[in-house]
Amino acid sequence: MVIKDTPEEWPVTATTTPFTGKKTSVRTDEVVMPDGSTVTRDYQVHPGSVAILALDEADRVLVLRQYRHPVRQKLWEIPAGLLDVPGEHPLHAAERELYEEAHVKAADWRVLTDVYTTPGGCDEAVRIFLARELSEAEGERFEVSEEEADMELARVPLADLVRGALAGELHNNCLVVGVLALAAARHDAGPDALRPADAPWPARPFAS
Repeated sequence: MVIKDTPEEWPVTATTTPFTGKKTSVRTDEVVMPDGSTVTRDYQVHPGSVAILALDEADRVLVLRQYRHPVRQKLWEIPAGLLDVPGEHPLHAAERELYEEAHVKAADWRVLTDVYTTPGGCDEAVRIFLARELSEAEGERFEVSEEEADMELARVPLADLVRGALAGELHNNCLVVGVLALAAARHDAGPDALRPADAPWPARPFAS
């Protein structure tokens, strides 16, 4: 048996969009089950995201602390953002988000992992990059507003974040997945064996 996710699409007999927001929407599909019955499935339609695990020469990860209203918590996270431009190369989006949120650039980029955040209720796909060889970005800092205006920035040892994730003290999806994936990569072939930054991404195809 090959343990690998595979494309599959069950028939949809009807689709409506009962809600359309600024960046996402809610879709209702009537889906035909294998036994021929039809069920209703509601899910959020999402443009996709990128996230960046930025690792400095001291083995520290660049993290942000930001208020997240739906869960009523301030969460430690890694830099991340939406794929706002259809077909945009995810690496370009990641470079932009790292600059805007942390005013940092990286010389070495790899694909750490690709995930669906909540596939039972949302089609959001996230590509998490590993960014190394960090340096301060040139130019003025990006002007922030709303929740981002209250954002805190820190550099935390990778080992501390792994411990916090396993202890249930850190909950942001991309941070937890990212730090555990990097820890696993180090015990396998090493970060240099990770996929290149322009590796294909079937969940969100992009122009080369």
